[in-house]
Amino acid sequence: MLDGSWMRLESNASFAPSLRGSVGVMPSEEYTSIELSGTDRPGLLSEVCAVLADLGCNVVNAEIWTHNARAAAVVHVTDESTGCAIKDPTHLSTIKDLLCNVLRGDDDLKTANMKLSPPGVTNRGRRLHQIMFADRDYERVGGTGVEGVENKSPRPHVTLFDCIQKEYTVITMRSKDRPKLLFDIICTLTDMQYVVFHGVVKTGRMEAYQEFFIRHVDGLPISSEAERERVAQCLEAAIERRASEGMELELCTEDRVGLLSDITKIFRENSLCIKRAEISTKGGKAIDTFYVTDVTGNAVDPKMIDSICRQIGHTILKVKKHRSNASPPKAPQGTTMGFLFGNLFKARSFQNFKLIRSYS
Repeated sequence: MLDGSWMRLESNASFAPSLRGSVGVMPSEEYTSIELSGTDRPGLLSEVCAVLADLGCNVVNAEIWTHNARAAAVVHVTDESTGCAIKDPTHLSTIKDLLCNVLRGDDDLKTANMKLSPPGVTNRGRRLHQIMFADRDYERVGGTGVEGVENKSPRPHVTLFDCIQKEYTVITMRSKDRPKLLFDIICTLTDMQYVVFHGVVKTGRMEAYQEFFIRHVDGLPISSEAERERVAQCLEAAIERRASEGMELELCTEDRVGLLSDITKIFRENSLCIKRAEISTKGGKAIDTFYVTDVTGNAVDPKMIDSICRQIGHTILKVKKHRSNASPPKAPQGTTMGFLFGNLFKARSFQNFKLIRSYS
């Protein structure tokens, strides 16, 4: 057993989820929401940003994930001339056509996807899980990561077995701990139409252990080995997608149209590969976070980063953190719950927490 605090999560056994429910804010007319998915490659984000800038689209905020040679993004843009959502059908059609061409590349064996969606309908992180799940990123490409580069990160350990007496399927997961881990697992199970009836979550020094008793929405446990294998693959992908590797760079400067295109172009020209990105604007300021490696997936040469920071400006682009594949230093006592649940929950608040209602 791991050292740390155990948390038990219970739900009403008669409750069945509805996939029509969503997490997030109400729809907004302030921006146009664009969803993208396609084969990952170095420089892809730079190409997407260049197209948007050329078409007069200002990126208000965005989140970009890559996993298992696939890439997905949810991007919110406004019209450069009006500062509002883009509504002209011709303009929207042009955006879609050009972005699809960029995503498709020269030899994309999978279909590239781009669509416009109502803003604010679903939590952005959850929507990215849904996009990548639909893109079947959980299917391993020869055990490799981006562009055939071997993924050196430790794999999460997911097992499923039957609890015959109670007619449940039991899932156990052991992985490196990180923020929003529980959220990612529950959203994935819910979107796959499983109900969580009981759960136990525990964190050790920097490791998380989760155990859930589930059934399908039809009330039955998982019945076949093929289904068990698919669920395990999907949960491994859910754990890995948001994991941050490489060097964390933070950009903070006055916002302007084309800023993201210029920054990502510099990254591309210096052979940086963006593994994940969070783009936001607030009060006229652009506050962006990038997680970067070199094109082979290895750590970036510090001299290269220093050169890029000088080019952009040391007060604008800063190195925040370097995340390696090695085990991180041990956390101090008394902090074991913070990473898994972020700032939303405290250890003592889980006694009456209704887990299955978390997405409604």
